[in-house]
Amino acid sequence: MQNICVIGTGYWGKNLVRNFYNLDALHSICDVNRNAVNYFTREYPGTIGMTAFAEVLAANEVQGVVLSTPAATHASLAREALLAGQDVYVEKPLCLDEKDGAELNQLAEEHNRILMVGHLLWYHSGVLRLKKLIDAGELGRIRYIYSNRLNIGKLRREENVLWSFAPHDISVILGLTGEMPVSIQAQGGNFLHQRIADTTVTLLHFASGIQAHIFVSWLHPFKEQKLVVVGDKKMAVFDDTAPWAEKLTLYPHTVEWEGNVPVAHKADARIVEIEESEPLRAECQAFLDAIRTRTPPYTDGHEGLRVLSILNHCQQALETDCKITVTEAARPDFFHHETAVVDEGAFVGKGTKIWHFSHVMPGSSIGANCNIGQNVTIGPRAVIGNGCKIQNNVSIYEGVELEDYVFCGPSMVFTNVYNPRCEFPRKKEFRKTLVKKGATLGANCTIVCGVTIGSYAFVGAGSVIKEDVPDFALVAGNPARQIGWMSRFGEKLDLPAKGNGEVTCPHTHEKYILRGNSITVVP
Repeated sequence: MQNICVIGTGYWGKNLVRNFYNLDALHSICDVNRNAVNYFTREYPGTIGMTAFAEVLAANEVQGVVLSTPAATHASLAREALLAGQDVYVEKPLCLDEKDGAELNQLAEEHNRILMVGHLLWYHSGVLRLKKLIDAGELGRIRYIYSNRLNIGKLRREENVLWSFAPHDISVILGLTGEMPVSIQAQGGNFLHQRIADTTVTLLHFASGIQAHIFVSWLHPFKEQKLVVVGDKKMAVFDDTAPWAEKLTLYPHTVEWEGNVPVAHKADARIVEIEESEPLRAECQAFLDAIRTRTPPYTDGHEGLRVLSILNHCQQALETDCKITVTEAARPDFFHHETAVVDEGAFVGKGTKIWHFSHVMPGSSIGANCNIGQNVTIGPRAVIGNGCKIQNNVSIYEGVELEDYVFCGPSMVFTNVYNPRCEFPRKKEFRKTLVKKGATLGANCTIVCGVTIGSYAFVGAGSVIKEDVPDFALVAGNPARQIGWMSRFGEKLDLPAKGNGEVTCPHTHEKYILRGNSITVVP
């Protein structure tokens, strides 16, 4: 059981209290309102009540804190909790100032703490299914995204509607496109208070040509939460106000050129089946899983900082009524050699180093603390996680995604078209290649596009990969075949290539249990 303390039990905090209690993880609550504390300790038996944050920091048994307090308090409260050795889950936004956000990420890394931001839509089965469809090429090349988040509801005075409603939509759009916008435009209307926008419309321009707009308002006659993604093959609609069975719909409409005139061809809609579950419960569970495994969740502090950067650019565009170029805020502190080129529209995480004669193209995303060697080409629109090492003479093309801590050996090769021709461009036929967390790709190996390399798999030097590789598998040869299993630490396990067996890693003391052709790791 992880001991969680929820700070703030108001409008949204009460839902967090309920979920962590139902997950058998709620240790305590903290609220300056003594009446609220008394109510929740009665409602949730066994829960400890506190009225001062100092009590939470002094409680050694509290493993993680959940901040559901005004955004202006997020930076200071999260900083104190991280310094006290507690994992932190912050309701959106991460904070208000990007310097504070960068500091929180640095503290989390230095103290080996989990820092998570409550971007709820990434824990909704409908959004997760939509991302899988996009990644699989079901919609084709994405052209346009728009989202409406409208309601007649709670009117805030501590923040405008952009900061209250739009963080979720910005987070999803950045995740679906896999890139940061290069420029932003925004307009709004202040109807109830001359300094607080009640409605805003924001337009995001991406280097890949994608455009997205976000319309948010708390002065709307009815509730609408709708996300529309337009691809060149199909269109998708995620409607969060619809019944579960109808939340995600695909429209195979197309536009064909006939006689040099664009003609729309409509087709019957298809409802996509999704699992019915409460997104907030899934988000709370993700925080508990991150605490247990020490693996950052999808909406970690770095993701929260990217969203915060875009929010601040949107606010600047709103106040100046000018088109704002996204530059420094999309590029946290990192090093690149004077001969390296990092194009506008590329995102590079804090602490990453990019060495001689390398090129990072527009729309690409590189996580924090990566090491990019000499003569490396990345993108456009490639995705690289945190802590990856890319050795010299490697090209990572569009369609390739590396999760965290992937090692790419010198001169290894990725492809993204299965049967390329120079005479006939085939960019629409890119096949996605996914390399999961901790995998090693040996020097001079070749990864033929369209495969998945499992977590902590090990590909031997010079191998040619044409099929998926299981988690922890050791493969070698041309074409590669499995010859054993590798530990997370990086040593060959004394297990058969297939069958049953158990072995303990002498370095991490984890137990590896083989059943058939898959391994389970027990800490």
